[in-house]
Amino acid sequence: MRWRFKNARSWIIACLLCLGFWQLGHGAYIPAKAWVAQGLMLHAWGRATRGEASPAPWPWADTWPIARLRARGGKVDLIVLAGGSGRTLAFGPGHLSASVMPGQRGNSVIAGHRDTHFNFLKDLAIGEKLQVETADGRGHTYRVVDLDVVDARRGSLLLDTDESVLSLVTCYPFDAVAAGGPMRYVVTLSLLRDSVVGSAGRATVRAWMRQKRD
Repeated sequence: MRWRFKNARSWIIACLLCLGFWQLGHGAYIPAKAWVAQGLMLHAWGRATRGEASPAPWPWADTWPIARLRARGGKVDLIVLAGGSGRTLAFGPGHLSASVMPGQRGNSVIAGHRDTHFNFLKDLAIGEKLQVETADGRGHTYRVVDLDVVDARRGSLLLDTDESVLSLVTCYPFDAVAAGGPMRYVVTLSLLRDSVVGSAGRATVRAWMRQKRD
């Protein structure tokens, strides 16, 4: 009788462990997919810097690398994709196509998920520097000038600015249990050095900010 009790207890413990590992694996799936995709995008980025137009990271991709973002002394090194759809943001930070490219005059907007690629935004401080390289080989250094929390139902980002500005956007708060809230964390950076080319049209991204989800 005692043997049967021990055997049943062992099965229960084994089942609980399996359930725990399954939950752990399920919860880690999205972050793992996001970081593995960065390796494929890094390869596509190399093709982009060699002059290939819109190189897809994988055959069915509807996006491509447009920039490389580095921060925190190189600890953060991310490939930025074209577009700000939820499908794109599942694999990496996305550049909003309605905004200018980094280095141009106007506001360049890049979004990312708070629990993966843009989790580092919560640790940025005023005055910190960040580098963005575009596929044409040009490097741009930005400095953090503002940290703000914006209600997407009321706030918006102005794209038409006189200077070259970079806005990094993610959902807020960073430790939110449920996804899809209206609050956005916005890090605003100004260009420190480099030439400024082109210009942006007058527009806002309120609708896009409202649609963005974790």
